[in-house]
Amino acid sequence: MQILNPLTIEESERKEIFLEILSDKYCRLILESIMNAPKSAIEISRDKEIPLSTVYRRIQQLHDSHMIRTSGIITDEGKRLFLYKSKIKEVNTRFYDGKITVDVVFNKN
Repeated sequence: MQILNPLTIEESERKEIFLEILSDKYCRLILESIMNAPKSAIEISRDKEIPLSTVYRRIQQLHDSHMIRTSGIITDEGKRLFLYKSKIKEVNTRFYDGKITVDVVFNKN
């Protein structure tokens, strides 16, 4: 998997959103689960032992914050199945001299 150069988030509100999401253990577990391969909500729930309703709530939060990518497939039974993949490969934060720096490395694919 190829990684792009890090992006420094300058906007204070955007930094706060990233830090808030990363402080949530369920969001971190979901991002970890879908870091390298797309998975369905049910697969994430089973993989990380998170209640399915919690997975769906956090997926919505991650989607709204542009931290995950959503794709869909049609199953053999003809049902739509959504798959989720992390856009984020790495996040580095620094607190120095009263300032917070947030650098994000995105997955290329």
